[in-house]
Amino acid sequence: MKFKRFINKLSSTKHPLLAVLIDPDKFNPELVRIANSCHVSCFLVGGSILKNENIRQTVNIIKQLSAIPVILFPGDETQLTPLADGLFLPSLVSGNNPEYLINKQIKMAPIIKRFNLPYIPMAYMLLQGNAVSSTQMVTNTMPLPTQHINQIFNTALASQMLGFKLIYLEAGSGAKKTVPSSLVKKIKSQIKLPIIVGGGINNKQKVLRALKTEANLIVIGNALEKNVSLLTEIDYLFKH
Repeated sequence: MKFKRFINKLSSTKHPLLAVLIDPDKFNPELVRIANSCHVSCFLVGGSILKNENIRQTVNIIKQLSAIPVILFPGDETQLTPLADGLFLPSLVSGNNPEYLINKQIKMAPIIKRFNLPYIPMAYMLLQGNAVSSTQMVTNTMPLPTQHINQIFNTALASQMLGFKLIYLEAGSGAKKTVPSSLVKKIKSQIKLPIIVGGGINNKQKVLRALKTEANLIVIGNALEKNVSLLTEIDYLFKH
């Protein structure tokens, strides 16, 4: 029920919501405690690749510390646990690697069913952020250049036609350039799916730019691993 309520809120919001992305290999419980007093709508848990098999432990600790929804954002089939409230099931539609387009999902499917995990299919699009991201390295795919607006739009349109329910526009962890607001607005003008943006949002000024995209959900992860106080600094921007 918590996951369903969150998805309903995500779909209907008039103002961008805030998600905190947690890499279990770099998990800091203090970030969860700070999030409890901020306007954080959900925790996303996962990573392109994890060195330690600690998804279950990480989710368990978050659940003990917070009532904020915990949603899995898995890089592969090892990053699943029934303790989570739900799952963003990603397919890397921006790349041509079948392993991350469908093969990983084939491996995840029976586990998701066995765990009875609520899920929502998500079109995951890696965009050029002027830095080589971990997603790019792990998946061995090239990001879409942000100046190729028609290609990105058509990929989003095809994703909607194929039945995806979310679109995640990802500039990559540590990106030097964030997702352009003009690109998000073009997609939102004709595609009626919730839009998520993330990657390279590491200071207040970039958060303000991300808000102008009018995305449904803004994801911040890497920056909070380095500076947890950023969350309190930007919190007022998500107070509606």
